[in-house]
Amino acid sequence: MELTRRGFLGSTATLAAAQPSHPNILFLMTDQHRFDCLGANGNPLIRTPNLDRLAARSANFSRAFVQAPVCVPSRVSFFTGRYPHSHRNRVNYTPCDAREAFLQRLLKDAGYQTGAVGKLHLYPPTAEHARTTGYDRALLDDGVRFTDQYSDYVRWRNANDPQAKAFHYNDTAPAKNPFRAAIDYQFTPTAWTGAKTRETLRQFASSNRPFFLYSSFFKPHAPYTVPPPYDSMYDSVDIPLPKTASMEEVRKLPLPLQKQILRNGAQFEQMSGDRLQWIYRSYYASVSMVDHEIGLILDELDRLGKTSNTIVIFGTDHGDQLMEHGLVDKNVFFESSVRVPFLCSLPGVINPGRYNELIEMVDLVPTLLDLAALAVPDNVQGRSFVPLVASGRGAYKPRDAAFAENIVPEVITGGRLNIEYKPGEGVGGILHPDAKMVRTQRWKLNYYPGHGGELYDLENDPREERNLYADTGARTTVSDLKETLLDWLITSDESEQIARRWRIP
Repeated sequence: MELTRRGFLGSTATLAAAQPSHPNILFLMTDQHRFDCLGANGNPLIRTPNLDRLAARSANFSRAFVQAPVCVPSRVSFFTGRYPHSHRNRVNYTPCDAREAFLQRLLKDAGYQTGAVGKLHLYPPTAEHARTTGYDRALLDDGVRFTDQYSDYVRWRNANDPQAKAFHYNDTAPAKNPFRAAIDYQFTPTAWTGAKTRETLRQFASSNRPFFLYSSFFKPHAPYTVPPPYDSMYDSVDIPLPKTASMEEVRKLPLPLQKQILRNGAQFEQMSGDRLQWIYRSYYASVSMVDHEIGLILDELDRLGKTSNTIVIFGTDHGDQLMEHGLVDKNVFFESSVRVPFLCSLPGVINPGRYNELIEMVDLVPTLLDLAALAVPDNVQGRSFVPLVASGRGAYKPRDAAFAENIVPEVITGGRLNIEYKPGEGVGGILHPDAKMVRTQRWKLNYYPGHGGELYDLENDPREERNLYADTGARTTVSDLKETLLDWLITSDESEQIARRWRIP
């Protein structure tokens, strides 16, 4: 029988007076956090003691992939379990389709308390809108100037910080670290997000109902400003820097990718090694700063006696190139943008350890609903990885491939909201701006309709420096991966279009 939304809600209504066996969910998210910027993921220089202790009791996924290398499409995939071409949030600051059922709505309808603190990144960027998606409580700060008028953090800072007139991501001069922030740490968005998360935890813990709390930090997203004492944390550390890109190498890439890398000029030709070193030091410091707040949140969860029955998720919406391949930021399919750190913990249920299987962030919704003993709506396109990480929970068939997609115009126009499209010409000379990625354990194919593609052999070329797309010896691999992309695009929506009885197992 098809599971309709009405049937789903009816089947879960009895959870309104939820039993203690239904776990709480604490979702900790950072923004623009690289996979390799976690001590538990093998980085010997970065200081992340609190995330490392969480990793020690978590399933730590080494091949987790976001479905878009840009904030909003990625986050909407996290919370709907659906691919960007299906939920249709393809660029930042676009409204969500009201028909999409977000995780917080499903959990709220099942009796959970629901809350969000920090960067939600929905549009419009207001607490009122957040509540329409299923949050009982929303304390928000998107971190972008034009959203400050809606920011709970900015209102709080204006009332408490004597220096509130200065923008919270301004740097100060002169300083050894050119990215030293002018703001005191106690008044930063990072400290505020941590404090309000702990406050909300205490509020939720006073009820016998389970809770879902989403705590979302803006950092380590650019700008790379970081306040004392974190600004000097890595002063004496020489962080290995990526190979400097050349214009010759960039010009060999597909045109849409060239446009993205060069949209703000050839930064890779203009940036000194000393400045890039400080960017890395400040980025690492921002990660350590967020790690400190996450440690306080985990300590609060312990103090409240909720750790044993709380699923703790740690993830991020995408990575950061940090001048790899000539690009600061993201918006591309290189590993540093789409491969992300991802931890999942539930004591006594999830087996800690390193997992090398491919997973996608659309898998989060069905996994959490599975752990909460709730039905998964038919239109969810991810699949639960509970059988992989929990003993005795059934067989798990590993994914053959992970997918991502990206709309080019937003990034080639410098992020402006007014994107001029000319019929027959496209945007900025890109007629078909929709790009797709398929990534297997060994291979990655990035396809740009009308503009060729990239093929990387990740076993032999982990830095993605040799594009094999046009090599005669790679024709079969390119053809096979294009067929995989085609199959995915044809079948990814069939769960809501084809009656269950007609599906082929």
